[in-house]
Amino acid sequence: MSTPLTRLKRHQSRLRQCHRCPDMQGPPVVGPPVLSPMLLVGQAPGDREIVIGRPFAWTAGKTLFRWFEGIGLDEAAFRAHVYMAAVCRCFPGKKPRGGDRVPSEEEIRHCAPWLHTELEILAPRLIVPVGKLAINRFLHANRLADVIGRLHRVTIEGRDTDLIPLPHPSGASTWHRTEPGKTLLAQALGLISEHPAWRQLLADANAG
Repeated sequence: MSTPLTRLKRHQSRLRQCHRCPDMQGPPVVGPPVLSPMLLVGQAPGDREIVIGRPFAWTAGKTLFRWFEGIGLDEAAFRAHVYMAAVCRCFPGKKPRGGDRVPSEEEIRHCAPWLHTELEILAPRLIVPVGKLAINRFLHANRLADVIGRLHRVTIEGRDTDLIPLPHPSGASTWHRTEPGKTLLAQALGLISEHPAWRQLLADANAG
């Protein structure tokens, strides 16, 4: 029988070959095949990420990893110990008037099986969706203020797990830099830092 790590590597190999969405710009962005108790779920890579080939590899990533460094893991340690997924794995392209295009419902459906498989293989104890598109994959959120700063117990694929949403760290967004977002972000990071899955990650990083 295949080990979870072998299954994950095979899954990623298939994912890298995906061409289901003609309007998406690839190649699909895939992080390291890490067997992690925590799953980070972003929205979709930007144009820089598909060139560099790493999730959160540009400006928003700098902000995101600064948040996590504040609770114990710098970028290198985070990438080495946390599995990083996304709602969509290819770059959606730019909007005519600037900014990244939001993936269509069809594109989101096409990409959903990749995340489904990762949830099945990893069975994470903690899911951290980043940004409203990712949050809505698991929770119905009309407003970020309604869901950020709280721990949510959710049932996914018949299995209970914890979910702590974060806002998107985009420099174009002021939500996480103004109130109430600034306080709610701090509360969310505090909840993550206290979660057993995060404590396990810190122990693994310090041991290795």
